[in-house]
Amino acid sequence: QVQLVESGGGSVQAGGSLTLSCVVSRWTIRKNCMAWFRQAPGKEREGVAAVSSDGSTSYANSVKDRFTISIDNTKRILYLQMNSLKPEDTAMYYCAADYSSMCVVIRGTTTFVYGMDYWGKGTLITISS
Repeated sequence: QVQLVESGGGSVQAGGSLTLSCVVSRWTIRKNCMAWFRQAPGKEREGVAAVSSDGSTSYANSVKDRFTISIDNTKRILYLQMNSLKPEDTAMYYCAADYSSMCVVIRGTTTFVYGMDYWGKGTLITISS
């Protein structure tokens, strides 16, 4: 069974940086769409960033130019580098995998990336002002 395990969460002050990792088991990470989502208390889950099998990436406007999604194919790890963190970035962050090779991205929507098949359990990020 496919497993996704996130790590790297924690508490940092605004303006700081964090890198999240998602270790993927029983999954060919480079051949499929991979993405990061987040959910803040009382809010909908929102898509943050996605990477397709061809290496193309997409970012929600709220994180563009601050977050970077990447893959280490050898280690089967999905990363999310987060810089210039803001209090509004506080949320549980989830990684997700899709059987499709190309991510289905619909800009201007909260979900942002659609059709994910597998999810991790999340890692918590808390940003203090």
